[in-house]
Amino acid sequence: MNRRPNHLKSLTEKYPPSEPCDCEICKSYCKRPGWWTVEEALNAMNAGYSNRMMLEMAPEMTFGVLSPAFKGCEGNYALTIFSNQGCTFLKNNLCELHGTGFQPLECRYCHHNRKGLGKVCHSDLEKDWHTPDGKALIAQWCMTTGFWEKQKFLPINI
Repeated sequence: MNRRPNHLKSLTEKYPPSEPCDCEICKSYCKRPGWWTVEEALNAMNAGYSNRMMLEMAPEMTFGVLSPAFKGCEGNYALTIFSNQGCTFLKNNLCELHGTGFQPLECRYCHHNRKGLGKVCHSDLEKDWHTPDGKALIAQWCMTTGFWEKQKFLPINI
């Protein structure tokens, strides 16, 4: 068997999907949208999901992440006022993206049996977005959705 060291694995290899579960802990994860990898977000955009994404900014404003939006926050910054509304793809306690190939890596990975491992996955996703590819995809999303025009400013550094 050809096994690559963990640090050389892709994020989808490093964080395999968990078993489906509808316990209260696992369902609670769906209230807060999980993150795609940069490549997954690009695929979701190409599939027509751009208008159901939001832009989350790092507290230091050094990078951003495109994720499924909070309900009511589609096409905008991730605003705290909408954070209690749950994920835009959560309908009747079911994920619309489940089984479509567009469910975010973080959503597929997190599970009640993986206590504490979600933080490691989240950290690796941050690193994936804090790259030139992540920045370029966010700029593309901003242009295609009209995000900048809605914010009444234009980007300085594209």
